[in-house]
Amino acid sequence: MSSLAKASGALRSVDYEVFGRVQGNGGLSVLSVVSVLALIILSHYFSNQYTEQEAKKLGVVGWVKNTSQGTVTGQVQGPEEKVNEMKSWLSKVGSPSSRIDKTNFSNEKEISKLDFSDFNTRY
Repeated sequence: MSSLAKASGALRSVDYEVFGRVQGNGGLSVLSVVSVLALIILSHYFSNQYTEQEAKKLGVVGWVKNTSQGTVTGQVQGPEEKVNEMKSWLSKVGSPSSRIDKTNFSNEKEISKLDFSDFNTRY
């Protein structure tokens, strides 16, 4: 267990799914299908990159992944206060180019140890 976890008391784990869409898609009709697909892939990559950066900044661990339904899903673990900060970020902030419609949290529970050593993107 990390010293941060020991010093912060109770550890929490929560699963999440973020619903919304990427902003700034004006003018896409003039792009080719290949360009649109590349733009979608890049926007998902950068969205996950921002999630990873925020998680690492807060000191939580877990993962993030894009779903085939156009949502972002994942799991966050860490000290309760830090997990709550990440939940707020996932619900209200997100990446600069995203619009968050809603965020669902599930399976929130206290845990005795962290299941992950870092926060990363799954493919």
